Amino acid sequence: MPATSPYAARLAEVPVERREVEIDGSVTAYWVYGPPPAEAAATIVAVHGFRGEHHGLEPVIAFLPGVRVLSPDLPGFGETPPLTSGRHDLEAYTGWLTAFTAAVAPGAVVLGHSFGSIVASAAVAEGLRTPRLILINPIGAPALEGPKGLLTRLAILYYTLGARLPERLGTALLRHPLIVRAMSIAMAKTKDPVLRRFIHDQHDTYFSRFADRDQLHDAFVTSVSHDVRAFAPRIDVPTLLIAAQRDDITPIEAERRLATMFPHAELVEIADVGHLIHYETPAEAAAAIRRFLRLPVAPGR
Repeated sequence: MPATSPYAARLAEVPVERREVEIDGSVTAYWVYGPPPAEAAATIVAVHGFRGEHHGLEPVIAFLPGVRVLSPDLPGFGETPPLTSGRHDLEAYTGWLTAFTAAVAPGAVVLGHSFGSIVASAAVAEGLRTPRLILINPIGAPALEGPKGLLTRLAILYYTLGARLPERLGTALLRHPLIVRAMSIAMAKTKDPVLRRFIHDQHDTYFSRFADRDQLHDAFVTSVSHDVRAFAPRIDVPTLLIAAQRDDITPIEAERRLATMFPHAELVEIADVGHLIHYETPAEAAAAIRRFLRLPVAPGR
């Protein structure tokens, strides 16, 4: 039985519509939340993290009433098929994001979470036009240098085995529910049993919705081969970094250094949370976003 979302009531108040758009010969599935453009206080294109899909950012969206959010599934994840080029490196992902934004919401604010922070930053640095950039749990240092560098090396071994074993066995390994649950337990910091059940259910349900093992391996290599530091100096739009003080992937000290690398950046730190800000503290993240975009606080929120 699916776990109850602590944010279900709020999210139910937000209009949502599934749409598709063709990007470079491949269909991208995306979801439009909130009011129509003429009534929206702001429009955001939101890019999810590695192995996730659009559902992961819904708790943050639930706390952004009046904001129009377009949330695609990245190529090869969720309901979006892999890119027709067969390449899933950073250049391919940034090209896709630039084309997607131009097609559905030119001039929108761009938001990226985790791996999405790398894709979003690279795209903006390479010319994607946006008035503002928002990065949640940005990857601000090489994964191998983080406090859990050993776990990252084990993850590299895991994804390498998944790509090299016979296809059926390799895919089964990559989708193994015990490994998915272990990843979820490692990332969750909350002690709230209801919230923990929801987080684990989200990962159980959506973490294995990748197209195939080769595409997943390419995306993983891309995620651990890049970080936001390489693009920060070339991003000349106001940027908001929402970072967790207990993030095991990028320690808060690295996030503080990252903020100084942007020409115009603001860092908001959230205590007692790790790499799952979007699940554990979405209200705090949304409040930071509203302040950054200079949006009024919605009545009763």
